[in-house]
Amino acid sequence: MKLEDFDYYLPDELIAQTPLQDRAASRLMVLNKQTGEIEHKIFSDIIHYLNPGDCLVLNDTKVMPARLFGMKEDTNAHVEVLLLKQIEGDKWETLVKPAKRIKPGTVISFGGGKLHAKCIDTLEYGGRIFEFQYDGIFYEILDELGEMPLPPYIKKRLDDADRYQTVYAREIGSAAAPTAGLHFTEKLLADIKNKGVHIAFITLHVGLGTFRPVNVESIEEHEMHAEFYHMTEETANLLNEVKKNGRRIISVGTTSTRTLETIAARHNGSFVAESGWTDIFIYPGFQFKAIDCLITNFHLPKSTLIMLVSALAGREHILHAYETAVKECYRFFSFGDAMFIH
Repeated sequence: MKLEDFDYYLPDELIAQTPLQDRAASRLMVLNKQTGEIEHKIFSDIIHYLNPGDCLVLNDTKVMPARLFGMKEDTNAHVEVLLLKQIEGDKWETLVKPAKRIKPGTVISFGGGKLHAKCIDTLEYGGRIFEFQYDGIFYEILDELGEMPLPPYIKKRLDDADRYQTVYAREIGSAAAPTAGLHFTEKLLADIKNKGVHIAFITLHVGLGTFRPVNVESIEEHEMHAEFYHMTEETANLLNEVKKNGRRIISVGTTSTRTLETIAARHNGSFVAESGWTDIFIYPGFQFKAIDCLITNFHLPKSTLIMLVSALAGREHILHAYETAVKECYRFFSFGDAMFIH
């Protein structure tokens, strides 16, 4: 399949720059993956589409204040560093701007010397591996010096950093939010649970794959970046029970989907407690073994995420749904509106 097959027209003014005051007040497009039928709802209406015995699966990763601004120690030139993932100890994979100035041996200072980073290797796409040096606890220093790593299409400053976290975020390690989950409030989750819907948590730390564009004409040649995931025994047992009872697994977000499908593919459609790295690439033709339905946001043109939803609902249905969303002035991307594919 060609990259152009997943393009669509999006006016800039439909890219949401700020979150709504009420998380659950976003609009919700409901898409039937078999017929392509579309309904227009409010996100809090999602509860009416969930049945007792179903399982809602949430990614509980927590976004790090992963954007750091520092200076090269030799020239005092300004450098921006985005932490992507911890490799081991104090070694981190990062994205750097401007990357061409940062070579192995370069040392960057942050916060007037509270934190130092030495470049020890170069990667493609502006990637660098840094080894950090500091006194104290790394994440406490990061909380003090770092900023929330909003995507580049968001131009406005975020007044409340918690709005780029889900209300259930607890496992720190992501460079971006699992944005489909931003629509849930604690009250809505409690109401869903009281209806008899199971709620399960998995973890996938969002890394470079979120920022990396598809640069090949034939999408089959694209290689995904590996991201760390974890599933507990409690979640695995619950999901197996839900499947056994013939109920639905409803994934919240593409990150949850990639985790669930990775584990199910490795274990013949079953779920087991495990941790690992996934570079699964889901595009049309993929055979889903784990999920039945998906709650997701509207994704960038020609991105791996629009390919994933096209695999679930069909490319024609998705492109028609996106065309409808543009006509109806839905809000797009991280702080935008949601879609429920069932």
